[in-house]
Amino acid sequence: MHKPLIQLGLRFEQPADERDFVRHFTLDDLGRTRAAMLLGAFVYCAFAVWDWILDPAAWTTTLAIRLAVAGLVLLPLTAALGSRPAQGSAESIYLAYCAVPGCVLSLIYLQLEPGFEHAAAGMIIVILFVSTLLPLRLTSLAIFCVLTWTCFALCESFAVHERAGMRFVNNFEIGMAYALSLYAVGAREFRARRQFQTERALRREKERSEAALAELRDAQAHLVQAEKLASLGQLVAGVAHEINTPLGLALTTSTAVEGDLKQFVRTIESGQVRRSDLTLAIARLREGMGLLFSNLTRAADLVTSFKQVAVDQANEERRAFALGPWLRELMSTLGPLLRRKGHEMRIQCEDGIVLDSYPGALAQVISNLALNAVIHAYPEGRTGHLDLTVSRLDESGLRLVFSDDGLGIPADHLQKVFEPFFTTRRDQGSTGLGLHIVFNLVVSRLQGRIELASGAGTGTRFTITLPLALEQAREREDLVAV
Repeated sequence: MHKPLIQLGLRFEQPADERDFVRHFTLDDLGRTRAAMLLGAFVYCAFAVWDWILDPAAWTTTLAIRLAVAGLVLLPLTAALGSRPAQGSAESIYLAYCAVPGCVLSLIYLQLEPGFEHAAAGMIIVILFVSTLLPLRLTSLAIFCVLTWTCFALCESFAVHERAGMRFVNNFEIGMAYALSLYAVGAREFRARRQFQTERALRREKERSEAALAELRDAQAHLVQAEKLASLGQLVAGVAHEINTPLGLALTTSTAVEGDLKQFVRTIESGQVRRSDLTLAIARLREGMGLLFSNLTRAADLVTSFKQVAVDQANEERRAFALGPWLRELMSTLGPLLRRKGHEMRIQCEDGIVLDSYPGALAQVISNLALNAVIHAYPEGRTGHLDLTVSRLDESGLRLVFSDDGLGIPADHLQKVFEPFFTTRRDQGSTGLGLHIVFNLVVSRLQGRIELASGAGTGTRFTITLPLALEQAREREDLVAV
């Protein structure tokens, strides 16, 4: 029996799918269904008025039957659906709720003198209620039809019709009502099954998409972190190269001072110390100590500046800082890398600008822009100038312009440079996340805007507009989002 239903789309092949659908179909809108069942019990009893009009003498008997059916069957079954254990047998409860009053209705018509002359109308109302207001599947409705029609035909066989042909008319009308209700319920169930399949497929696809998105975000986070580490690595290499110069000079000087000191000690031990030897030794030692002090101080300053920038980039805390001195500290870490490549960076910052923001995020933005220019703006062997200009816009904002005189960006790439993973140097190890990180930091973390102007052979210009102080409301929203 299952195979024809499967072919008609009225049953699922997998038992688990069928159980899930039946549970969903019968219990999807249980509150409204129970309200309809209460309405059905009321209507079933209210039709006692019809009985009184047809046969006042038998009215009390039929009213008692209707009340008994409502009190013993309809209302208890409606109440039973309120308990979770009974909901597992919801479809059986619906069938009993329909079949019992449908069969008893034929007995009621048997009590009325001209009852079966008008029986078809009453049965059609029951069929209409069952097929429209209760979530019965086609198989359950077919069982209801067989039971109630059999009972109707059996009871009608004991009735006497005043007009010939009424038996045929009644059964014809009821049969057509059954046929229409079976078709309507079957079509409704077919649509419900199709919708159930679609919803399950969409749910599975959503879960797969969410899992894929989570994996993509994890991969992107790893790549972003790798990009940050790569940028930091380049800065470290540049700073190391810059520190090597004063440290090398200090080492050379210390070696020379040590030689002079040994020579002076030998002169003293020989007992032939002249005034000119003493003066020369002191002058050489003073010169050497001066060189040592200046070079070691230079190295210490570089380490201190780099340490401050590294702390800012690793620290997510917001603080107020003077922008001019902060930029000079940042350039002490970027400068070595740029000079090693032969580039010059010029900074112009209006005096007195104090920024209440995230220095780590801003340092990452400027570093990424500088590194991006070094990598992409100039071909191997070509040097150039990078310019960073900062000026006030008004009392609440500033404009930061970073520009280079390099190759520029082709017009067809301008709309893509901020997209993640877009790069023209993937074969050289670029990830395509540098400018994407810049855009996200400027717009989200720093609450600003970034604009790009460039053309092939004309250089590139990034214009960043930032508030002097972050909005408190936006900051709270960022914290909640994190």
